[in-house]
Order: sequence, then C-alpha cells, then structure tokens
Amino acid sequence: MSAENTKAESKEITVKEKLKALYDLQVVVSEIDKIKILRGELPLEVQDLEDEIAGLETRIENFRGEVKECEDIVSGRKLDIENSKALIIKYKEQQDNVRNNREFDFLSKELEFQGLEIEFAEKKIREAQEIGKVKSEEMNAAEEHISERRKDLVQKQGELEEIISETRSEEENLRERAKEIENQIEPRLLAAFKRIRKSARNGLSVVSVERDACGGCFNKIPPQRQMDIRIGKKIIVCEYCGRIMIDPDLTRVEEA
Repeated sequence: MSAENTKAESKEITVKEKLKALYDLQVVVSEIDKIKILRGELPLEVQDLEDEIAGLETRIENFRGEVKECEDIVSGRKLDIENSKALIIKYKEQQDNVRNNREFDFLSKELEFQGLEIEFAEKKIREAQEIGKVKSEEMNAAEEHISERRKDLVQKQGELEEIISETRSEEENLRERAKEIENQIEPRLLAAFKRIRKSARNGLSVVSVERDACGGCFNKIPPQRQMDIRIGKKIIVCEYCGRIMIDPDLTRVEEA
C-alpha cells in the first residue's frame, strides 16, 4: 500500500462533512416518519382490537366453564333426587312390615329426611339453571360482540396492509439509505443524534437557522453564534432545545 493511499485513508472527516451526513440522515428519517404518519393510528387500532378479541375469547371460555359447571350441578342434583325417590319407595315398603312403633317412627323420619333432600336438590337445580341461563346470555352477547370486533379487525388489517404494501418498497429503500449514512457517522455523534431525535416532538435532530432563529424551537440565535454555525468549524447545538444547528446554505445545497 502506497504512502499516498495511507494518507488518504487516515484523512479526518471535516465538521462540515459530519454535518452534511447528519442532515442527510435527518432528511431520510423524516421521510420514514411521513410514511408512519400516513399509517396513522392504524397499527395501534389493530393491536387494540387484537388485545380486545383475546380478552373476549378468554371471557367466553370462562362463561363456557361456568355454564358447564351449572349443567354438572343440575345433573348431580337430579341424580340425588332419583336416589332419594328410590329410598322413599324402599322405606314405604319397609313401613308396611314393621314390627313395632320404634321402627315405624325411624322409617317415618327417614322418609321426611329424603323429602327434604328432594326439596333441597330441586332448589339447587333452580338456582343452577338460573345462573346457567344468565351466563349463557352473557356468553351469547360476548360472542356477538367478538364477531363484530373480528369484522372490524379484518377491515383495519386490510387498510393497514394496503398502506404498507403501497409504501413497503419506499420504506425499505429509505431504511437501507439510512443505514448507509449511519455507517458514515461516528458512533458518539450518531448516539447524540438519536437521543435528540427521540426527545424532539417533531423528530428533528438537525435544524438550520431560519430568520435568525432556531429552526426547531424558534428561539433567537445571537449573531456571533450564527457566524460560528456558518463557518462550520465545530458542531453547535441550540442552547434552548439542544438540536444540532447547521448553516441554511448547506440545506439548500443538499436539496438542490
């Protein structure tokens, strides 16, 4: 490798070149932001619908379990009634063959007890049936609601997919371009750019001086500071909003 090539590779990037790269990156990520704005709230709406549907599915599954539990109670209590009726028949037959009053009284109490057991079981059946009816109605209402929400989800997903398909190629190209530019920017400066961009409401990390004011927060910039920005010997940030300041002539050259 020649000394001339080594010297060329080791040449430091000037501040103006750094600012140019930052501005180029800002232009590209701002275009990506426009695509996201075009999508609007659709991604969030789709996510909210998916979460709501998942919640409804869980709720419906719980209703099914509660309805099944009521049905099991009814089945169990009906079996208890059948057993009590069988015992009543048995005890009545035994009463016809008692040998003394003591046995008769004992069987009479057992008959009375089984009668109460039947009444208690019938009460529990009515309660379970009533609860099961309410839960079934709630489950049906939830199923109707989830059906409507699924239709809404399909519609929103279609709208989102249409926008994504229209902008996918453009966004991919922009992201590739952003990566290329990021590779030209030193890590410390790139980290600062991303940090400023994250905190800026409009996503602008790099702004120019417009009408003697910061293009981000619109606070006045002193003449001497404007001169330093124009010279481009060092990276200067706005003392009010922290955005990186560049000479407006640089933005006009880049746009041209």
